[in-house]
Parts: sequence; structure tokens; C-alpha cells
Amino acid sequence: MSATNAFETALLTLYFNNTDHANVGDASGIQNSATAGSFYVSLHTGDPGDAGDQTTSEATYGDYARVAVARSGAGWTVSGSNVSNTAAVTFPTAASGTNTITHFGIGSASSGAGNLFMSGALGSSLAVSAGVTPSFAIGALDVNLD
Repeated sequence: MSATNAFETALLTLYFNNTDHANVGDASGIQNSATAGSFYVSLHTGDPGDAGDQTTSEATYGDYARVAVARSGAGWTVSGSNVSNTAAVTFPTAASGTNTITHFGIGSASSGAGNLFMSGALGSSLAVSAGVTPSFAIGALDVNLD
């Protein structure tokens, strides 16, 4: 069984843009959150996999921290079954250590295990060492629900 394109778009729009998913149960559907909040983007040195959480293979360089991205059109662009970052996502500059970043994650918590909702491989790995500031241009963090 496969979800329809309309369902995939509505689901991503609910989660990432905090917009009602109409006509589920009744015309008003599944409602948005009263306070949209943010998702937290994380960096990973390996694929966190379907069973992973936000700490699975998470980056460990000095001063690393997850980045909050608003659950709104200012944070995420939804197009069909695809979602990507609307604005650049910039992580803290590495103070020490080295990591080779291969994946990113989108989850619920600013720190700790948290729920990892989606993850994806980077187009090419990113070497991080002291003085490097990991940053992803608009549309560079891309997840497909299909």
C-alpha cells in the first residue's frame, strides 16, 4: 500500500508548517498546534537508521549543538512529498575535535535522545574540525516522504 501524493503533502504541511490537515474526520480535520515550536536539526557521522534517536551517531565536535528551525513556512518549504529548509541552517563553529558528517536528522529535542522524525544523507560528507562552521544553504537539507 502506498500513501497518495495529497496525503503526503498534507502530512508534511501539518508537521513542518503547522497547517491544518483538512477533512480528516470532519471538515476541520487534524488541527495545528496552538504553539508551533521548532524542530531541531542534528548532524550525524553515520546513518541513524529507522530505529535511531537524535543521539545515534550524533556529531561530537567541541561546541556542537543542534539548531532550532521553526515549524512554519519561514523554516521549511513543502512541495509535494518533499520538505527542505527555507533558510540557511548554520551550526556552531567547531572549537575542537574532528567529525566527518554524513547525515542530518530532524527531531523533537534541543538535546538528549529526543525523537528522530526524519533523517537523510548529505550529498557529500562534510569534514568538521576546529574553526569550521557547518552550514547548509536554502534547500540543501532535503527529505522525501515517498
